[in-house]
Amino acid sequence: MKKIAKHLLSKIRNRMSGSENRKKIRTIAVCAAQVPFRRGGAEEHVDSLIRELKKRGYEVDLINLPFKWYPHEQLFQSIQMWKMMDLFESDGERIDLVITTKFPSYFAEHPNRVLWLIHQYRQAYDLFGTPFSGFDPQNKKEMDTRERFIRMDTDELKKYKRIYTNSQNTANRLKKFNGVSSTPLYHPPKLAGKYFNAGYENYILYAGRLNPLKRVDLMIRALRFCDPRVRCKIAGMGPELERLEKMAEETGVHERVEFLGYVPDEELLDLYARCRFVFFPPLDEDYGYITLEAFLSEKPVITCFDSGGPLEFVKDGINGIVLPTTDEKEIAPMMENLFFDTAKCREYGRQGFQEVKGINWDHVIETLIHD
Repeated sequence: MKKIAKHLLSKIRNRMSGSENRKKIRTIAVCAAQVPFRRGGAEEHVDSLIRELKKRGYEVDLINLPFKWYPHEQLFQSIQMWKMMDLFESDGERIDLVITTKFPSYFAEHPNRVLWLIHQYRQAYDLFGTPFSGFDPQNKKEMDTRERFIRMDTDELKKYKRIYTNSQNTANRLKKFNGVSSTPLYHPPKLAGKYFNAGYENYILYAGRLNPLKRVDLMIRALRFCDPRVRCKIAGMGPELERLEKMAEETGVHERVEFLGYVPDEELLDLYARCRFVFFPPLDEDYGYITLEAFLSEKPVITCFDSGGPLEFVKDGINGIVLPTTDEKEIAPMMENLFFDTAKCREYGRQGFQEVKGINWDHVIETLIHD
């Protein structure tokens, strides 16, 4: 009985301590790092977090430093820049909590900090050994630099008492490469509450940044093996745009591919609302807003077996298709069959909506601030 009484007393004290802590947290610094003139999902993630914290009455500001990853020594300079910052107070006022996000912002020091990891420096981890890495496995100096970097990264991450990630995929990487445990904390896309379904018109949609890791080229290459009535729209900008436009010309499908460039939010909502399905086959994506945006619009998603984050939501044959290959000749009939099966698109879309409808900011904020 004494043990039970002590246990209950301990729980009460912990709850009281938690209540006191809730009252104390007022000012919050959100730390990020950005490649100048480049915006994507990570920036949207941070902007949304700040907006949601402000809506709940917290005094929040963004601490953002420009990030450059080349030459490799620049990685260590970026780490030092973050470690040297004084985030304990500002203009004589204490900063109560620091929320860090992606590399190298999580090197910022503070007695009360929590990491909500968007991603690490992937070129040293899951992208190592691929054309996207930048580290030459045959170069001893570069391998020494990579090993030194991973040691520093791991040492810092292990100092955190609380680490959340934007997906299970990101958590798995952290455990695999650094031996650090974390908890996935899912959040909705920025336009949550505004997505809608307006039917199933005759086009496939890709919406997002155009870079090689998104593998939009799979859709274009597969299109030439599809029925000529199959069309697609590509909304987004990025370094791959010119190459993709050229590919559409060379493969003879340019009249069936519409490159829309940047589209404003209201137009994006409408594109999702009217498409047949969304094609999103990235390589080992961290999270992937596109999947959630599609499902909230009640549209199926075609993704790939190695796409990472989207696989946490897309269930093959239930709310979408998980491609078992990257061969365009094998992808084409799967795209075509779904394109012409409106009933299946509708059912998959309904199932997709059920999969993600419960993801909300209230849970995210409560967890980050008070867990």
